[in-house]
Amino acid sequence: MYDMDTRKRALALLSSGRSMNSVSRETGISRAAIRAWRVRVEPLCRPDQTAPCTGPADRAAYAYLLGLYLGDGCISSHPHGGHYLRIACADAWPGLIEQCRAAILAVRPSDKVHVLQRQGCVNVTSYGRHWTCLFPQHGPGRKHERRIALEPWQQEIVDTYPWEFVRGLIHSDGCRITNWTVRNGKRYEYPRYFFTNRSDDIRRLCTDTLDKVGVRWTILARGSDPLNVSVARKDSVALMDAHIGPKH
Repeated sequence: MYDMDTRKRALALLSSGRSMNSVSRETGISRAAIRAWRVRVEPLCRPDQTAPCTGPADRAAYAYLLGLYLGDGCISSHPHGGHYLRIACADAWPGLIEQCRAAILAVRPSDKVHVLQRQGCVNVTSYGRHWTCLFPQHGPGRKHERRIALEPWQQEIVDTYPWEFVRGLIHSDGCRITNWTVRNGKRYEYPRYFFTNRSDDIRRLCTDTLDKVGVRWTILARGSDPLNVSVARKDSVALMDAHIGPKH
């Protein structure tokens, strides 16, 4: 038998974004017991449902997090109210995982952040009452199957911190690679950036922002689909390197 404090602690861990498996491993409590308590016991210290959303605490960090969310983010509801923000990050980029975690904490300092391991990637996850306010692009269905547009207050932040927004997009659905070609029998290598996303709206947000910071870009089709935004001109790549650089 477990006392009420033990039950509430387990449920608080679950409510913070932890999986049932990880809570069971940490506490030594069976999944069956935790599942039953989830129905019968209220979580410890439920967040205030009536507190108004005050917006992002750090606007530069929000611009970066917005780029990550549009690329690899999702929001899901919690059975007791509130929502989870999840950003998927590949295991290959530990620096990106830490930057994502730091951005969430900067945007919502009162919300906890957990890094949950999945096969080949991690979900950087945070539970809160205002994620749908901060990311009104949330909705049913995949992003590329519905309209994605920024609210005026979001556009104002992106206009103020365009490089942070572009960095978030590149860190989610972009990359920096080295291409090569042969001319007159000699091999030449040159770097370029790609941003690849199936949403016409999200690609347009990327290219509109690149225009504002003076980066020249082209669209490369994958088959008949114009999925790739390419930055290959030397001066534009130098700009991207100065503000973004490769993922790590």
